[in-house]
Amino acid sequence: MSDKRKDNEHLESYDLAVEEARPRLKEPPLYRVVLINDDYTPMEFVVDILESIFGMERTRATQVMLEVHTKGKGVCGVYNFEIAETKVAQVTSIAQQHQHPLLCEMEES
Repeated sequence: MSDKRKDNEHLESYDLAVEEARPRLKEPPLYRVVLINDDYTPMEFVVDILESIFGMERTRATQVMLEVHTKGKGVCGVYNFEIAETKVAQVTSIAQQHQHPLLCEMEES
């Protein structure tokens, strides 16, 4: 038997399964949108913001407003980066239009 034939028989005895590596996708990070308490912004204004920008029902908006008031800050929602950034900008803009110092920030969740 020739050396070439031996090499081919040797290679044929292996069954190789070749699978392409699949890229591992990672979920994008989420961000909490948080309101920060101040001594000047009216509570009713905060409730209105929570209803209009974050789509909360009045009872939930009142609960979050009280959390902001008593604990110093309250979470309005958790979103991807772009949506969180937009919500922060909307809150800031409306607060400035009404001359309230209400602070809204985003924190990585």
